[in-house]
Amino acid sequence: MNPVNDNPTKLDKLGIWVSGLCALHCLALPVVVPLLPLIGSSFFAQLWFERTILTISLLIGAVALVSGALRYHGRWYPLVLLFSGGAIYWHKNMFGESYEPFTIAVGAMLIVAGHWINMRLCRQCKCCKDTVFAAHLSTDTK
Repeated sequence: MNPVNDNPTKLDKLGIWVSGLCALHCLALPVVVPLLPLIGSSFFAQLWFERTILTISLLIGAVALVSGALRYHGRWYPLVLLFSGGAIYWHKNMFGESYEPFTIAVGAMLIVAGHWINMRLCRQCKCCKDTVFAAHLSTDTK
């Protein structure tokens, strides 16, 4: 049995962590940039690195939210939140550099909200409870 099928919220939790780390990276970068030459890690400040992390976060999120919608609750609005947050995050300079921390925070909050809502929907789903209960009964009788 697939571990993701046993607990559908594992990917959501991973997505929340990756999105949070991505937001932390973007928000801490202005403080850390002056130190980057000292540690030889200037690639952290590159746009391609930020977009790679964001893309990984969105891919994990899409898998988690699509599987939650298809297998459990049938609701798609968490996916809209995920991709809205990703679009805001991707275009973080849309209002200028002075508003960049604000747009990063809004994008990250929308991504995390999509995962959080998906987790709640998966936990509230009657078919999930029946499946978990049936799996629990089948392991108890063996």
